[in-house]
Amino acid sequence: MSRYNEMQDDLDMDEEYDDRPSKSQIKRELQTLQDLGKEMTRLGADTLNKIPLPEDVREAIDEYAKMRSFGAQRRQLQLIGKRMNGLDPVKVRAAIDMATGESKAAVAAHHRAERLRDKLIAEDAFLTDFIKEFPDVNVQSVRQIIRAARKEAQLNKPPKSARELYRLIHPMVSPQLDLTKVEEEDEN
Repeated sequence: MSRYNEMQDDLDMDEEYDDRPSKSQIKRELQTLQDLGKEMTRLGADTLNKIPLPEDVREAIDEYAKMRSFGAQRRQLQLIGKRMNGLDPVKVRAAIDMATGESKAAVAAHHRAERLRDKLIAEDAFLTDFIKEFPDVNVQSVRQIIRAARKEAQLNKPPKSARELYRLIHPMVSPQLDLTKVEEEDEN
C-alpha cells in the first residue's frame, strides 16, 4: 500500500468521525431538553395533556410535581432530561408553544376553529363541506351540538353548546406534532 493510500484512508476515517456531534454539542442538547422539561413541570395538567409526550416522560413530570425537596427535584429534572433524550428539542419547544397558545400555528388553529364553528352554526349547507374535510367526525353529535347552539343563541342563553362545538373542532384543526428526533441519513 502506498503512502498516498494510507493518507487517503486516514482522511476517510476522519470524515466518519466528523459526522458525529461533539461531546459539547450533545451536552448542550441534553441541557436544552432538561430546561424544556423544567418548563413543562410548570404547566398545568390540561396544557400538558396537549403535548404528545412519551408516557415515561409524562410520568416523570407528574412525579416532579409531588416532590418538595430541592435535591429530589433537581435529580428528577435530570431524569426528565434523560428520558427526553430521543426527542427533538426544536419540536418539543414548538409543542410547548402550541399547547400554551404562544405560537403562530396555535393562534391560526384557534382562529380556524372559531371560523368553522361560526359557519356551522350560521349555515346548514356548510355541514356537508365540514364532513368532507373531516370524514371521521361523528355527524350525529355535531348536528345535535349545532341545534343546541342555535337554540341557545335564539334564547340569548350563554353559548355552552358553541363552546362545546369549538372544543370538538379545535383538535381536528390543530397540527399534530411528532417529537421524536429524526436521524439524518447518509448521502452515500
